[in-house]
Amino acid sequence: MTAGIHIIIVTHDSQEVLPQCLTHLAAQTVEITSIIIVDSGSADRQYLECCRKADNIKLVKTGNIGFGRANNLGFSLVQDLEGIVVFLNPDTFLPPGFLAKVLDVMDGKKKIGILSGKLLGYDPGKNRATGKIDSTGIFRKWYGRWYDRGMGEKDRGRYNKKNTLPAVCGALMICPVEVLRRYGEEVFDPLFFLYKEDIELSLRLHRDGYDLVYEPCLVAFHCRGWRRDRRKIPFNLRLMASKNEIQLYRKHPSPYILWAITKYLLVRFCRL
Repeated sequence: MTAGIHIIIVTHDSQEVLPQCLTHLAAQTVEITSIIIVDSGSADRQYLECCRKADNIKLVKTGNIGFGRANNLGFSLVQDLEGIVVFLNPDTFLPPGFLAKVLDVMDGKKKIGILSGKLLGYDPGKNRATGKIDSTGIFRKWYGRWYDRGMGEKDRGRYNKKNTLPAVCGALMICPVEVLRRYGEEVFDPLFFLYKEDIELSLRLHRDGYDLVYEPCLVAFHCRGWRRDRRKIPFNLRLMASKNEIQLYRKHPSPYILWAITKYLLVRFCRL
């Protein structure tokens, strides 16, 4: 595959991690056509000034329009009709050679809608990997709860087999440009301000006949700020996530909406 590689990064107060993310991109062994950074309402944008030094970085500043809308804005700046788009969180770091492996995996594969790999945890404060898994794809419990497979487990090779996924973590989503073009300017549903937008896109692509592929040879690092104690997560964010789960099943009807409604009520009235 020789067409363009476009990286889209949505930032919001990402000064702690963005420089390291860009350093890892600069160390890739294949040429990156463009890096599109969409800042969605950072309080202090001084840290973005370093982005102006690189010729292949496009910087867009906007208000806090939400993760999905900001990614859509970034995709609107991609001019190619072929190639790949990598939706990348600013706290996700790609080792050298990562994108070269992506091109090999994607070459000639017409049915891939999203490609992703093994995300391992990373502590940006200590500048080292945690040795634990962050995500090997998003799966669903029998009763409806979505979860990142392997999260918090030590990486002992348990998830080293290539397979298709029910959904892909939005921290690293690699998509063919020509597949995304079929959705026009709204690749991500703008109704999802934050949370579950990655699952919604995954369900839509699967519905339209595309494969969501997990390739364990694609290892990256994610500094996700997840907490095991939900009480430490702000209430408004927990409520937004539970509302979006109901919205997800309104758009993709399923009996799992019963779980989503139950979860919302528990968060809303019991603050669980």
